[in-house]
Amino acid sequence: MPLFDYQCQNCQTEVELLIRGDEKPECPECHSKKMDKLLSVPAAHVAHSGGLPMSGMEGGCGKPQCGQGRCMGGM
Repeated sequence: MPLFDYQCQNCQTEVELLIRGDEKPECPECHSKKMDKLLSVPAAHVAHSGGLPMSGMEGGCGKPQCGQGRCMGGM
């Protein structure tokens, strides 16, 4: 179920909405059904190129004994 960005034609409010099936988007501010779908920029994965480890990207589950890709899991 995709998220889409919409702008209300009535009050110009911009929102991100989860739309299921054939549902019609409705403005949360003025309840108008006159909504324009906006082009949104998709999130992109950025690969780590080496060098210094990125915060939170060292691998593992956050336990001190885990890290550098040697996660001990639930131990």
